[in-house]
Amino acid sequence: MIINNDTIIKDTDPFIREKSAPVALPLSEEDKQILREMYTYVKNSTDPEIAERDNLRPAVGISAIQLGIPKRLTTVIVHDTDKNGNEVTYEYMLANPRIVSRSLQKAYLESGEGCLSVAEEHEGYVVRSARVTVQGPGLLTDQKITIRARGYLAIVLQHELDHFSGTLFYDHINAGNPFPKVADAVVI
Repeated sequence: MIINNDTIIKDTDPFIREKSAPVALPLSEEDKQILREMYTYVKNSTDPEIAERDNLRPAVGISAIQLGIPKRLTTVIVHDTDKNGNEVTYEYMLANPRIVSRSLQKAYLESGEGCLSVAEEHEGYVVRSARVTVQGPGLLTDQKITIRARGYLAIVLQHELDHFSGTLFYDHINAGNPFPKVADAVVI
């Protein structure tokens, strides 16, 4: 399968709004291969030379529905800092992940969110939970994992899991007040 900016489904295609179905476990070889190819896309998309050569847009995550595959599969690679300020890279290839808890405290990206499936800019804050706990089988460890995410990683995971229900980031932007004041929010 070729994954590049031309093959990723855009928001102009109603298919991106389809709901994704859970995958059977243990994962089939086909589903493992989909996850591996999504992982390779995200990893290569941050290398300027490879990205230009292969027509890749920079990404921190991608979900299978963006490839025309309505399955609950997603890959995330986030470079961030941990709670002690140390640089860390979080890498996940997940099947059927779900959010099992979320904080009441909110967070948003000051510069707004983007998406491989959205070509046009949509200005406004996408207010999400500042912390989430996500569970699901992970291909990298080949076992069920629990991710306790905060800040940027939490936002990315919520963004990717939204794709499973056909929700795009700009669906969360308040059209009447796109830049609301959010008390006690974590601004990233």
